[in-house]
Amino acid sequence: MSIENKVALVTGAGQGIGRGIALRLAKDGANLALVDVKADKLAEVAKEIEALGRRVTTFVADVGKRAEVYAAIDHAEKALGGFDIIVNNAGIAQVQPISDVTEEEVERIYRINVQGTLWGIQAAAKKFIERKQKGKIINACSIAGHDGFAMLGIYSSTKFAVRALTQASAKEYASHGITVNAYCPGIVGTTMWEEIDARFAEITGSKKGETYKKFVDGIALGRAQTPEDVAALVSYLAGPDSDYITGQSILTDGGIVYR
Repeated sequence: MSIENKVALVTGAGQGIGRGIALRLAKDGANLALVDVKADKLAEVAKEIEALGRRVTTFVADVGKRAEVYAAIDHAEKALGGFDIIVNNAGIAQVQPISDVTEEEVERIYRINVQGTLWGIQAAAKKFIERKQKGKIINACSIAGHDGFAMLGIYSSTKFAVRALTQASAKEYASHGITVNAYCPGIVGTTMWEEIDARFAEITGSKKGETYKKFVDGIALGRAQTPEDVAALVSYLAGPDSDYITGQSILTDGGIVYR
């Protein structure tokens, strides 16, 4: 079953996994509201979606700011005539030994990864309830939300928090017909992983590319993940075939972490 003419908002949609998700949802029939801090990137993705024959609107917002998330959802509803799905995809990584993490680094990553997801859940649920309709809330978790990884301790803790928010909000909003789930990617070939690899090289003295290769070599299916791999799961969670699934943080990693 399709998501034809549903309105989906995707945060962090300007590149990487967010772009892949937005394009897949558009191919599956949804109209898209794209949110990111980079207006130029949003414009590029919007053109790709228009070429697929779908309606699209963009909104520049920092998901760590509650008012901006609420404003983005209001904009999506007004511009596209509805609101059915939110994908709280925006997030940042951080590679740092626990002993060296600073107050500023903790505040920044929690503001974006945890608070940004919280504001998205909160604002979307409020809008669904106001509209007296069911809705889909889909959050970005990670394999690091199931296992804590060395040098990624604070990042891992933010993704464990996303799992907790996913479970708690699923329980709170179930009576309204709102489902809340999360997708947990592994090693995806995006600029984020290029940054992670470079930071590992800086801290450990390894060569650039070594950390990425080490992680990819540990994937059971034998290759790095693509944004399209992640988007396939998100599309399923956005559609009616997943209506009886809620509160789950589903691993989509090719075989790294097993639960």
